[in-house]
Amino acid sequence: MPEVTIVSNRLPVTLSEDGIHKSSGGLVSALEGVNLQNGAVNWLGWPGKHIPAAEQAAIAGTLRHEHGCTPVFLPDDLARDHYEGLSNSSIWPLFHYLPSYFSYRAEWWTAYEKVNHLFAERILVTAGGSDLVWVHDYQLMLLPRLLKQARPSLRVGFFLHTPFPSFDVFRCHPDREALVTGVLGADLIGFHTFGYLRHFRSTVLRLLGVESEMTTVRYEGHTSAMGVYPIGINARRFEAELDTDAFREQCAAVATAYAGKRIILSVERLDYTKGILRRLEGIELFLRKLGEEQRDRVKFVFISVPTRSGVDQYQELRQRVEHRVGRINGQYATLHNSPVHFMHRSVGFTELCALYSLADVALVTPLTDGMNLVAKEFVACQRGVSPCAAVPDRSERGPGVLILSEFAGAAQEFPNAVTVNPYDVPAIADAIAQALAMPAEERRRRIRPMRERVFTYDAAAWARDFIGDLAQRPPCRPCDSNGVARARGELAAAVAAAKRVALFLDYDGTLREIVRDPAAATPTPELRRLLDRLAALEALDVTIVSGRTARDLESFLGDYGAFGLVAEHGAEVRPPHSGAWQHLDHNLDFGWKEQVRHILALFQRSTPGTHIEHKRTGLVWHYRRADPEFGKWKANQLVDELSMIAANSPIEVRHGRKIVEATSAHISKGAAVTRLLAGGAYDLVLLAGDDVTDESMFQLAEHDPRLITIRIGDGDTRAQHRLPSPAAFRQFLESALA
Repeated sequence: MPEVTIVSNRLPVTLSEDGIHKSSGGLVSALEGVNLQNGAVNWLGWPGKHIPAAEQAAIAGTLRHEHGCTPVFLPDDLARDHYEGLSNSSIWPLFHYLPSYFSYRAEWWTAYEKVNHLFAERILVTAGGSDLVWVHDYQLMLLPRLLKQARPSLRVGFFLHTPFPSFDVFRCHPDREALVTGVLGADLIGFHTFGYLRHFRSTVLRLLGVESEMTTVRYEGHTSAMGVYPIGINARRFEAELDTDAFREQCAAVATAYAGKRIILSVERLDYTKGILRRLEGIELFLRKLGEEQRDRVKFVFISVPTRSGVDQYQELRQRVEHRVGRINGQYATLHNSPVHFMHRSVGFTELCALYSLADVALVTPLTDGMNLVAKEFVACQRGVSPCAAVPDRSERGPGVLILSEFAGAAQEFPNAVTVNPYDVPAIADAIAQALAMPAEERRRRIRPMRERVFTYDAAAWARDFIGDLAQRPPCRPCDSNGVARARGELAAAVAAAKRVALFLDYDGTLREIVRDPAAATPTPELRRLLDRLAALEALDVTIVSGRTARDLESFLGDYGAFGLVAEHGAEVRPPHSGAWQHLDHNLDFGWKEQVRHILALFQRSTPGTHIEHKRTGLVWHYRRADPEFGKWKANQLVDELSMIAANSPIEVRHGRKIVEATSAHISKGAAVTRLLAGGAYDLVLLAGDDVTDESMFQLAEHDPRLITIRIGDGDTRAQHRLPSPAAFRQFLESALA
């Protein structure tokens, strides 16, 4: 297997005054001890602090040779604006359905872009041409596209450790399109659950207008596979720890400290997504229902690991949590017990395993969570037997009970947990009571399949599955690269030799990107520069062949007098170097238009965001501004209904790019091009388009060897070649004219 470069915002080690130490965190824990079939692994990321330039080379050497890491050094202000700013103040709250916590600054986005570019530059220096690059999480969403643009041969994977929200939440972000298109540069995109994958597909559809299959999406000529890979833990490490003397000693110490108490354990980072305040409300309600003697027998142990202390919202959260804990203890403490033991610190691995093993209940109730590895760690430590002599009754009580938020990714893997809505405070209180009263046999019945899942699909299996699927992805090759290169060479040679060349080019979706408002699709400055170059070549005849009206084409391109213009798919023609329009639809019957107009009006009323365009030779129902799924469904219905009319009338129904059009069956782009070709002796003819309406042009190449045909974008086609986007086609023309 080639070398795997794991890329995350932070390295798996921390630099401190007394050396380099392993970091904590879900990704570090999950990948600990993973053996990727003996493949070399290089971990690339930020070391977590500013390193003076004079020390960077030495530290980079140490990290590489002793820890298998490659650092990306960042100035403090850049790292802060990227991590605490854009990543954790903008993206994080939206991905966790908490837009009220969202904030945004333009300089944060600039820093986010800069950091992603710096990561890309470092990877391209260290990764070989055929290596696998596995990018992790929301801090680096631009990175896959940057890597693929710079080196298409790299196989790039992206895994999102957070939820991916619904489009209605995600679209709040000002840079939403850049974030999504950045991820779409990956060859394989991984999510914890199918729900997150489904939300991503919906966002791609609603934001970019790109339809996808269940597990693949094609964008600008590149295909990204999507998959569900629920992350696991290093379960064997926990299992091994439970057999150590240090673990048994720690269990005895914890059992002594909480003697006579039923332990309800909460372990998480002190983060507003974890639902800590609502959990405390549930605990308060639970305690309110207990008598003083019963309160003496329960202990809620909260381990809240500090995180993102530089963000104001986290500082405020800590104050509110500590205030609430103090209030609960002040109100419900007895002479023998304070019900909540709150620790704002991390704990050692052995101590954590002891707490997991001794806990009667684990209370894991995030408001939303990508996966939640605490739930899996707790399950791994629940053997259901006494961990040491100090707790001889554990076998009789049975294993601990997991109370789990239904909005954590782990809930889909653990249907045997006691699931709870974390926003429902009374339900949390009832779940605690249910768990504490649960019989030993039911506890064992619930924990058994969960432990089997944790040990079967652990971190190693998760990593092997993702890397294995990524390695099987075919190397990326430019779309129809050899054929397009030959076509470019033929066009360039003909232009250089001043041969007679004709270009018949569609406008929307071919020369110009399609936009939501058709009236706004005027030529951009970039397109103007290209058109000016085309107009300056005397031996080159350019004709724009469009479904737009003559008025639209005159408005957009009328100042290019040397260009031919074809409107309404061939109904009207303005030949090159001629200001006069010619009508090719004489003696055609348009009596069907009123019946079609009535049907289109009905569909317009029932489909918000649609409108009708009235042309002299046809009618068009536009649904680009409608909900994409609803619009497409209604469009298919409309096509069926219009097809019944077409069976008895001389009309053609076309279902194009977000349009349904009814036009005369005697009009087509192919017929118009045939008419124009008859008037000129050309050595080479290039035809380009992006839609079903252009297929009648492409068909002409079957009988004329002078013709080169190019389809822009996806879809079935008769064209000889394909380019992924209008930008790629403009570049094709620019390079042929160079």
